[in-house]
Amino acid sequence: MKRRDFVQSSLWAAAALSVPNFKPVYATARNGTVADVAAVTGDGREIMLRGADIRDLAAKLHGQLLLAGDHGYDDARHILNPSFDKHPALIVQPKDVPDIQAAVNFARANSLLVAVKCGGHSHSGQSTCDKGMQIDLSSFRSVRIDPAARRVWATGGSLLGQIDKETAPHELVTPLGTVSHTGVGGLTLGGGFGRVARKFGMAIDNVESVDIVTADGKLVHASASENPELYWGARGGSGNFGVVTQFEFKLHPMKREVVAGSVMFPIARARDMLTLWSEYAPVAPDELYVDPTLMQPPGNGPGMAALQVCYCGPQADAEKALAPIRKLGTPLKDTIKTMEYVQVQRSGDSTDTRAIASYLKGGFVGKVPGELINAMVDGFRGDPRRTTVLFFQHCGGAGARIPDSATAFAHRYAIANVMTVAAWPMNASKEDATAHIEATRTYWKTLEPFTRGFYVNDMPREVTAKAINENYRGNYQRLAALKSKYDPTNLFRLNANVTPMKA
Repeated sequence: MKRRDFVQSSLWAAAALSVPNFKPVYATARNGTVADVAAVTGDGREIMLRGADIRDLAAKLHGQLLLAGDHGYDDARHILNPSFDKHPALIVQPKDVPDIQAAVNFARANSLLVAVKCGGHSHSGQSTCDKGMQIDLSSFRSVRIDPAARRVWATGGSLLGQIDKETAPHELVTPLGTVSHTGVGGLTLGGGFGRVARKFGMAIDNVESVDIVTADGKLVHASASENPELYWGARGGSGNFGVVTQFEFKLHPMKREVVAGSVMFPIARARDMLTLWSEYAPVAPDELYVDPTLMQPPGNGPGMAALQVCYCGPQADAEKALAPIRKLGTPLKDTIKTMEYVQVQRSGDSTDTRAIASYLKGGFVGKVPGELINAMVDGFRGDPRRTTVLFFQHCGGAGARIPDSATAFAHRYAIANVMTVAAWPMNASKEDATAHIEATRTYWKTLEPFTRGFYVNDMPREVTAKAINENYRGNYQRLAALKSKYDPTNLFRLNANVTPMKA
């Protein structure tokens, strides 16, 4: 059983890729008019958007503008975690760069709260909002590849699987995530781990350029030679500087097939498994990616301890790389085999934890000492009403050999991103949901002293501005200066938000 094998999200994936071809804002109009709409500014002030202005914006768009009650509005406003139930004042679904510029200009002119949605995987719920503008990039997806140059270009709303699908036939890859319906934009701007990132670096380490619509509505190209400071900040600085309309990634040669799967043990073997991982993970070859997972399903079912692996090196060397894992003995189940990389990347698509109501806490660790293992195992508790999971994302390798200051991502020391998740049915009572969240927080308090910083893509919903700024560590002042230049009014604040410097 994989760490995500307790939920279903395939229906969401199908809905996210379905785009009706009309402008529903006119369906709400009566006698050629659109009613005024209540909204909020970024700093929370209540305002009214003039119906005539909304209609003017819709007329400028090649894509759609959705208001509450329009067909498609509810699909657009929702994200994968349905415990977030927010209602934007308006939703823009751009089809091209001018659409994005029009949306940003309208939002700036009205000081609107702005949320940007790519794949809808935001753990903190920031890709949707109440009474602001949601820019939903689900209509802005395309991928172009130049195999000879080993480059791939993806528009801002593209999904990881779209890139893998285009690159795999050429035996090329760029390291992007572990769930194929994750948005390229959200993943990359925060850093971007993945199954082959230990071999080829994080997603940000493979970004050659970005095109960004900044808060002033201008389209800015950023690379090592053009606007290099913005290029630096976009690689790990979250969505602070605008809406990325295009990413350019470099590609690496890699065979289409990898060795991947899981070895699963009874939960009673958790301590042995974590101890082995703590010893082997720091010295494992870059080609090997190993994620430990503890899972307790709801009800009275047995818990599970598992290692999820992906080996992208020569197949003749795979068993040598896996040999330390084999020392754990005969597992309950062993699914490790040769598989196509695209198939591995899709293996969690219909079983993503974020497709049901869930709550996550996480942080980076530079090592996993025995005291941390004891805290993990001794405090791990199930509940008949929820699924409880503790899992690691294996870091290090090539990504760790890049200085913290080379990009805005400042956690190169990490050997793992450790996370604990509680997931429960959407029909649970409010009291049950609160209890699940509190149980997760209580457990995390025993692990947090061993962590150092957190991954902004897994940012908890209650994180403070001070904690976010501190999390950028030595890169914060540089990011704050960039924020002040490109977004001085903090139009783009629903992200791992950097506080602009005061004039």
